[in-house]
Amino acid sequence: METPGLLVHGEAAPFSTALRSLLNNPQYSDVCFVVGQERQEVFAHRCLLACRCNFFQRLLGPKLGSGMPSPVVLSTVPAEAFLAVLEFLYTNSVRLHRHSVLEVLTAAIEYGLEELRELCLEFVVKVLDVELVCEALQVAVTFGLGQLQERCLAFIEAHSQEALRTRGFLELSAPALLSLLRSDKLRVDEAELVLAARSWARVGCAGAAGGRGGGPGGAGAETGFAGPGGAECPGRAEPAGAAHPGGADRRGVEMPRSAKRGCGPGRPVPPPEGNPAPGASLLSGPAL
Repeated sequence: METPGLLVHGEAAPFSTALRSLLNNPQYSDVCFVVGQERQEVFAHRCLLACRCNFFQRLLGPKLGSGMPSPVVLSTVPAEAFLAVLEFLYTNSVRLHRHSVLEVLTAAIEYGLEELRELCLEFVVKVLDVELVCEALQVAVTFGLGQLQERCLAFIEAHSQEALRTRGFLELSAPALLSLLRSDKLRVDEAELVLAARSWARVGCAGAAGGRGGGPGGAGAETGFAGPGGAECPGRAEPAGAAHPGGADRRGVEMPRSAKRGCGPGRPVPPPEGNPAPGASLLSGPAL
């Protein structure tokens, strides 16, 4: 009886480097994505995406036919986040940045990439700060990430005054805000908390009014959290998550919508002040 052969391994680094050279490379590519609001073209290879991710296996199945298909439109995922997802699928490693990690985390959840999801969560915890924490809380509430939600709430409880003054706080959805207001460990007095909640409601109402042209009762307005005095602020809807598929592309393929870190389109929120320089870290899964 013949004995089993011995499995030997070559060096992983040159193999990973060779695959990285194919990332967004039109040479030999057989699928093109049109990504984000900027409609950036991204080139990829169907067989690699399909064998690494069930989402792409379904998306890029036989229905696309042979040869180069029409571009696949993914308008709700930012191009930078999508390229990070492809980097992980091609090389099993990814370079994450503080300013975009939540978009990458959202894409990883929607595409069912559990390992990338865990790498993103690990990175978010490492870089969590006052400017990022409310945005991270929003993503945690949207996707039911209990441990991340607890870490964010604990951070906000320790830095309450600073966190309540950030753009991220004003962009929280109603469920995310309620999860914060339920805490009895916030280090602010009641008057400050009321003022922060009123600012949140006022910005939400202003954004909703601008989004429907300023007219009352505009078509398509969604009703959300109640503002001061019990008046409801339209447009304060829960951000779309994995359970809310987005619009179809030109061939009718359903695309998942990215979780919006704000509360609705057209929110007139001033830019954040004092953001630290974006950090980067190379997080890797098991070597290919």
